[in-house]
Amino acid sequence: MAMAAAVEEEEEAEAEAGRPMLEDERKGKQGKGRRYGLVDYRALPAYMRDNEYILRYYRCEWPLPQVLLSAFSIHNETLNVWTHLIGFFIFLALTIYTATKVPNVDLQSLQNLPDMLRNADLHKIQAELAACLPSLPHFSDLQKMKDEFRSSWNSIDVLPSLSRWRLLELLSNCLPNRFTHSNETNPSILESMQEDIVTVIAPHFIRPISRWPFFAFLGGAMFCLLASSTCHLLSCHSRRLAYIMLRLDYAGIAALITTSFYPPVYYSFMCHPFFCNLYLSFITILGLATIAFSLLPVFQNPEFRTIRACLFFGMGASGVIPVFHKLILFWHQPEALITTGYEVLMGLFYGLGALVYATRVPERWMPGKFDIAGHSHQLFHVLVVAGAYTHYHAGLLYLKWRDQQGC
Repeated sequence: MAMAAAVEEEEEAEAEAGRPMLEDERKGKQGKGRRYGLVDYRALPAYMRDNEYILRYYRCEWPLPQVLLSAFSIHNETLNVWTHLIGFFIFLALTIYTATKVPNVDLQSLQNLPDMLRNADLHKIQAELAACLPSLPHFSDLQKMKDEFRSSWNSIDVLPSLSRWRLLELLSNCLPNRFTHSNETNPSILESMQEDIVTVIAPHFIRPISRWPFFAFLGGAMFCLLASSTCHLLSCHSRRLAYIMLRLDYAGIAALITTSFYPPVYYSFMCHPFFCNLYLSFITILGLATIAFSLLPVFQNPEFRTIRACLFFGMGASGVIPVFHKLILFWHQPEALITTGYEVLMGLFYGLGALVYATRVPERWMPGKFDIAGHSHQLFHVLVVAGAYTHYHAGLLYLKWRDQQGC
C-alpha cells in the first residue's frame, strides 16, 4: 500500500509538471528498480528530444549498468548501436588484414624462376646491370644503388633493395637491349627474361610506399564508428553524459571525413608536394574547425539538424577539387579513373546518408511505424559503413598503383 501510494503521489507530481507517467514506466517504478521501462517521446526531457517522428521505445535516464546491458535488449536505439559497432569490428579486421597482407610478397616465389634464370651467370648479370645504370635518368641519385649491385649481389637469394618499381622496369628494358648486341641469347629467351625480371624478381626489390595515409583513414573510420555506437548506447544515462557523447559523435564524423581525404590526396599528389601539402592542410584545418564548432552547445539542438548535415556534407564535397585535379594529371592512367569511380560511389553513399539524416525519411511519412527498425538514423549508419568500405577498396588500388609505378 505504501508503495502504491508513493507511485500515485509521483504520478500526480509528474502530471502537474506536464510529464505524464506511462504504463511501462509505472511498472518499472513498482518493480523496485529491477525493470526499467521504455517511455514515449512525450515523456522525454528536453535534451533527449531529437526526432519527433520516433514515438516510442525510448530509454530515459537509466542507471549506467542497465544502460550497458540495454545493448542486448530491444529499443529504438538497438540497431543504431549495432550497425556501427559491427562496422567497427569490420574495419578492425580490415586494418589487421592490410597491415599483415598488403603487399603480400611470397618469398618462395624465387623457386619458380625458369631454369635459365636460376642457372644464369649471376656475375655476368651483375655486370650488365651495373652497365645499365649510367644510361638511366638521374644517374647521380643511383650511384649508391650501382655500388650495391657491384658489391652485394653474390647469389640469387641476396638481392639489393630498390626504392621504386619503375627502376625495375627500366632495368628490364635495358638488359634485353644489351644482350641483343651479343650472340649469346636468342630473342625468345630475352622476352622470357624481361618478363621474369618484372613479375618475379621485381617484388623482392620493392620498398612499399608510405602507408600512413591509408592507416589514418582506417583509424578515422574506426574512431567514427566506435564513437557513434558508444554515443547511441550511453546518451540516455544523463544530460551530462549525453552532452559529452554527442560531441564525441560529431568529432568522429569529422575525423572520418577528414581522414578519407588522406589516401586519395597523398597518393595522387605524392609526386607534386606543393599540391599534396596544400590539399592535406586544407582538409585538416577544415576538419578541426568543424570539430571546434561542434563543441558549441547550440550545435546539438534539433533545429540545427539541417545545418549539421550541410556542414558535414560540405566537408565531403570539398573533395571534388582534388579529384578533378587528379583526373587532369592522370587522365591517361586507368587507375585514376577507377579510383575516381570508387570515390564517386563513396560520395553517393555519404551524400544519401546525409540527406536521409536531415529529412528524417521514412519515419516522417509514417510516424511510429519505424520506431524499432528502418528509421532514418539506422539507414544513415548503414550508408556510412558502405561508403567507408567502398573507400577502403579505392585505397587498396592506390597502394597497388603507387607501389608498382612510384612517381
